[in-house]
Amino acid sequence: MSEASSEDLAPPLAAGEAPDGDEEAAAKKRPRGLAAVFRVFTKGRKKKGRPGSAEPEGDSEPQSRPAGRLPTVEELKADLERGRLEAAGPLLALERELQAVMAAGGMSEEELLRRQSKVEALYVLLRDQVLGLLRRPLEAAPERLRQALAVLAEQEREDRAAAAAAAAGPGPSALAATRPRHWLQLWRRGVAQAAEERLGQRPAAAAEGRTEAERAFLHMGRTMKEDLEAVVERLKPLFPAEFAVVAAYAESYHEHFAAQLADLAQFELSERDTYVLLVWVQNLYPNDIINSPKLAGELQGVRLGSLLSPKQIRLLEATFLCNQVASVKELMARALELESQRWTQDVAPQRLDGHCHSELAIDIIQIISQGQAKAESITLDLGMQIKHMLLVELAAFLKSYQRAFDEFLERCKQLRNYRANVIANINNCLSFRMFVDQKWQIPQDLPSHLLSPLNELKSHGVDTLLQNLFGVLKPLFKRFTQTRWAAPAQTLEEIISVVGERLPEFSELQDCFREELMEVVHLHLVKEYIIRLSKRRLVLKTAEQQQQLAGHILADAELIHRFCTQNGSPATWLHHALPTLAEIIRLQDPSAIKIEVATYATWYPDFSKGHLSAILAIKGNLSNSEFRGIRSILDINTGVREPSKSLFSLIKVG
Repeated sequence: MSEASSEDLAPPLAAGEAPDGDEEAAAKKRPRGLAAVFRVFTKGRKKKGRPGSAEPEGDSEPQSRPAGRLPTVEELKADLERGRLEAAGPLLALERELQAVMAAGGMSEEELLRRQSKVEALYVLLRDQVLGLLRRPLEAAPERLRQALAVLAEQEREDRAAAAAAAAGPGPSALAATRPRHWLQLWRRGVAQAAEERLGQRPAAAAEGRTEAERAFLHMGRTMKEDLEAVVERLKPLFPAEFAVVAAYAESYHEHFAAQLADLAQFELSERDTYVLLVWVQNLYPNDIINSPKLAGELQGVRLGSLLSPKQIRLLEATFLCNQVASVKELMARALELESQRWTQDVAPQRLDGHCHSELAIDIIQIISQGQAKAESITLDLGMQIKHMLLVELAAFLKSYQRAFDEFLERCKQLRNYRANVIANINNCLSFRMFVDQKWQIPQDLPSHLLSPLNELKSHGVDTLLQNLFGVLKPLFKRFTQTRWAAPAQTLEEIISVVGERLPEFSELQDCFREELMEVVHLHLVKEYIIRLSKRRLVLKTAEQQQQLAGHILADAELIHRFCTQNGSPATWLHHALPTLAEIIRLQDPSAIKIEVATYATWYPDFSKGHLSAILAIKGNLSNSEFRGIRSILDINTGVREPSKSLFSLIKVG
């Protein structure tokens, strides 16, 4: 090494070590701890001996030195204190020159280590300058940032070269091992510290209705998203690709976010915080942050994983489901309680489009729908899990609803708005039906089980509405037997007239339920007519008498059918009930009668021998053997199943 070069390594740097010459001057230049190292970051600082002057960071010009001569340690120190990152190149040259001196021999180990300590002290200054800039890269000028990154990249290359040389067979060395320096790891550690500082800042003032946990999640989520977008837009174009700057920031922010949430999950959370935590972990974080439009492509190869472990997520989901189902159950019970109070307090129901209306069905549907939507806002799978649980609660609620309604029917008949509230509750069944059949999308075998309480409620309500009308009709039907069917047409017309006068009472039912009510009326008229035919008080011995009665029955059947269908009855299944009985009474040939009876039994499987005997009793000209032969036709198993709707099972015969 040249003499000049040796002198370059000579000037001291460490505290308490002065160069040959004026110690006081050296003391003025000596850095005073960490504050002195970072003094270069303060722009515009007035320098000693130059009042009124401000020197921008990294802009001071070095004093002129002979061309080709490496700067001295003192000069490099001064450059670095001014933030001049160009000093990195000469500093690396000094390091290499020291290695060459050591390899050449001729210098004592003590002197080598003394000079190395000065080089290492300069590297501390350079490291702090570089990492200081990279600590807050968005605040640095792009050119300064490029310089710092170039220095860091150069140091990484030197580290790799040193590692390769050591692996190839390290020889004896008087110098202390100083590489690898791991500046890239230090930078990443600084990124992690920056993430912790950014995410750990206190959230903004409390927003209305938000818990402390919600504010913390919102702050961390928003900060992470905005910071990563800034890294993608502003830092990625400047950083070398091998630094993976986006991944470094994403991983650091993710780790701190996950640590915060894991700590929170250890505590007993409120119902709301449990939900919010799951929403962030399962939905908002992966979808709105990691897969947001600006970040999705950049983070595709970064395996960040979930914010919580699968076990923690399962425990939280189980807690959420339990909380949510309990909340839905409580809200539905409260809604029913309030509705029941309105009934018993004789509060008139609302009228909507000419129909009596109750809000209960709407309230219950909203409660259940919101419960499922809340679960689906976490994951669709959780929505499917809670769906089945809510179905169970809905079924239990409908049973409670039916019991409360039956109690109202029994105890509150004297109230002025009794019938209106009965109609309103029957109308409720339509909303529940539509919800289950159309919107809830449940297995096909479930609606019948689920809706059975509604069917009972509707049936009891309709029976209550018709109870008075049927009571009025009872003595009119008795006239058929009292007059021995002398004027059946006149009696039936009076019955039809009474029913027609009362139908407006049911106009506030929904159309579908008014039709169902008319089917009940239709069934009642046919049933009561058959009951009167089956009283065994009328015995006709001639074919002419039987044909005359059959004609009356046919005419009456047509009148009942026309009246009921014109008023909305959908009971087409009753169409054959009276005309076929009329035909059995009219026919005289036992074989023909058997055919009619066999056909009749296929339409009405609940038509028994007892019912047939009551009708055949009208035909006084049948012999005992003919009577038994006709009855025996019902012994033949036709394979007919139980009737879906009952007619003759409602008719008792002696």
